Amino acid sequence: MKIFPHQDIDAKNAEEGASNLKVRWLITKEMGAPNFAMRLFEMEPKGHSPFHSHPWEHEVFILEGEGFVASEEGEKKFKAGDVVFILPNEKHQLKNKGERTVRFLCLVPLHK
Repeated sequence: MKIFPHQDIDAKNAEEGASNLKVRWLITKEMGAPNFAMRLFEMEPKGHSPFHSHPWEHEVFILEGEGFVASEEGEKKFKAGDVVFILPNEKHQLKNKGERTVRFLCLVPLHK
């Protein structure tokens, strides 16, 4: 078992195509997690993730703030306390159009 402050993990710029978005890889394969990774994202105002898809799902829990998740069908609003489930191969993008930072946890399966 491991318990540590999340601030012990460096916040790094998220993947290419993102803007004003930092990620902390809280739980990883290197820590001994065999199946899933847990990431904490911090999206500044006017920030967004890339519009992309991949063959695995996302499980997202919104901790703070509000914004939108975009798909090929349009945009849906989210707020603190909401859960977002993104299906495998579904194009998606999270956006912060507000004045406050959006913080969310995102769990993804590890690739073997």
